[in-house]
Amino acid sequence: MNSPTDQPTIARLLASAARQLEATSARLDAEVLLAHALGRPRTHLHAWPETVPAPAQRARFEALLARRAGGEPVAYLVGQREFWSLPLAVTRDTLIPRPETETLVEQALAVISGAGRVAIADLGTGCGAIALALARERPAARVLATDRSGAALAVARANAQRLGIDNVEFACGDWCDALGSRRFDLVVSNPPYIAERDAHLGRGDVRFEPRSALAAGHDGMTDLTAIARGARRHLHSGGWLILEHGYDQQAALMRLLQSLDYREVTDHPDAAGHGRVACARR
Repeated sequence: MNSPTDQPTIARLLASAARQLEATSARLDAEVLLAHALGRPRTHLHAWPETVPAPAQRARFEALLARRAGGEPVAYLVGQREFWSLPLAVTRDTLIPRPETETLVEQALAVISGAGRVAIADLGTGCGAIALALARERPAARVLATDRSGAALAVARANAQRLGIDNVEFACGDWCDALGSRRFDLVVSNPPYIAERDAHLGRGDVRFEPRSALAAGHDGMTDLTAIARGARRHLHSGGWLILEHGYDQQAALMRLLQSLDYREVTDHPDAAGHGRVACARR
């Protein structure tokens, strides 16, 4: 029988796991998965590196590790991703929120910086990341979060309830169809913008995410175009449209917005320096 000193400690498990994973974030992935298996925060791993996890905890970790090695996203494995300091539940029915989308939140907050009871619509809300971030930062605002997927809306609604954010309502529908006859001061969206045949759809985490939340026509512009056209009917005069787009779509989207008579059309880079968020005013 092995003695306790023969059993793998937290430190040894993490070192071994990081070697098994091929991702550039291997060490971070291993820490998140082990913390989840232990039911502890990541800080526990650093505070108690010589602790020997119980056999059941180790088994849970090894099962998660095997799935991650097979390519499954960490966010789906643990059921959560942080966005704008909000711990959001995610499922396979929702896109995984990404850091570059925080650029959209930053621009949205900038254009409504002095506003009070503004009306905001988030089209294609997924897990609710953008809508909930804006609602938390602007508690006097009224936010409508929409999605064509009832399953995704259920996740977003549950996130709002768990976080105690009560100035958001939810509606099911395809882009601007979900808005009815309502008008808004700000319409935001992170729609699908990857070309249908883009090779990236077969790589990495996106292989496991809902394709309908990623791909949009032969050039990735189908949904961006539909939203840009439809949003004009739902914006108050002087209202803003803010859209996340692909790294190579900046010029095409700005031309489209200008052709639709939007004004003050600008584009803003993400942290990596890629054009990422277009802003335009009705």
